[in-house]
Amino acid sequence: MRDLRRRSLLSGALTAPLAVALPVSPALARTASGPDAKALRAALAGLPDADATAALVRVGGRDGRWRGSSGVHDLESGRSADPDGRFRAGSTTKVVTAATVLRLVDEGRIDLDTPVQHYLPGLLGSRFRPVTVRQLLNHTSGIPAGDGLGTTFEEVYARRFETLDPERVAASAGAKEPEFCPGKRQHYLNINYTFLGLLIERVTGRPYASEAARLVLAPAGMRDTYFPGTDPRIRGPHNRGYQAVRRADGTTEFLDVTEWNQADRFAAGDMISTTADLERLLTGLLRGRIVPRRLMREVFSVPTGITGASYSAGGLQRFETGGTVYWVKSGGRYGYNSAIAGTRDLSRTLVYSVNSTDAKSEDANPVVGRIITAALR
Repeated sequence: MRDLRRRSLLSGALTAPLAVALPVSPALARTASGPDAKALRAALAGLPDADATAALVRVGGRDGRWRGSSGVHDLESGRSADPDGRFRAGSTTKVVTAATVLRLVDEGRIDLDTPVQHYLPGLLGSRFRPVTVRQLLNHTSGIPAGDGLGTTFEEVYARRFETLDPERVAASAGAKEPEFCPGKRQHYLNINYTFLGLLIERVTGRPYASEAARLVLAPAGMRDTYFPGTDPRIRGPHNRGYQAVRRADGTTEFLDVTEWNQADRFAAGDMISTTADLERLLTGLLRGRIVPRRLMREVFSVPTGITGASYSAGGLQRFETGGTVYWVKSGGRYGYNSAIAGTRDLSRTLVYSVNSTDAKSEDANPVVGRIITAALR
């Protein structure tokens, strides 16, 4: 029972953005024998099921590589899932945003220790003390969450084709009371990266998507990744996403949630990508090919003196399992869970996309848990 609980904690670190990574059983330590193909195939077996309709996985590193997919493209046709399909990458977008900011630091357009109030005057109310760009990057700003289109799935689903501008989200946050004094706590919130997206646009005079593509997507070779803006569709090949909804009679309905206007996610989570492109992002970043080497320390810089802090200024989360440190980022939008994870020396990497039927749940998805256990054993 104790080992299963620890495995659940590891799974949570790669699925729930608010999770704090904790050590897990040494049985999950990475070995030099390469990916366990048998365990990985077993992890993907049986899809679709109640927890997921499809899964795409890529394991890499110097110990070997493995690729696999399972499930269906859609529940209606039942045809096999497209292993190269695009999906909503959710908060994995933050890694791209952080890298874009660091590239602009290298260009001399942004200073990490300058308050965001200097770049975006008037957006934060007078009750806020100076919030530096670095504090936005590592979620120590104290800025509270902005307003959304609802708080329950039913509310946001009914308004899924509406546009909520990121400027409105940021303004609503700036009109509230600070959560805490900047730099005193770490609270993972999308709002930090909403502000960073607006900052990128202000200092460059260009749309966030254009700058992210110029400074990160192109250098990483991410040819199948884009930012949809107000377009609710996923362009190109993709597997459809579903949300399980309990009916009044006790049965479960799977609502198709593939089409959804994600404009309010903006620089915090509206990216559409593929597992191959996310692998390129991860390897390019960890090899120092995206962020200039003089700024790579920021990619792995976790705030000191803050209990439980695990998020770095590079948009990544640090966690240790079986004596091995991984740098990870997960993402979740309705219908889709994804994550990237890698050791700093790239001896082992993992990228997955799982079409979860309850992608925003605080509980770890069992399919995701099996993939992580098999990939990092």
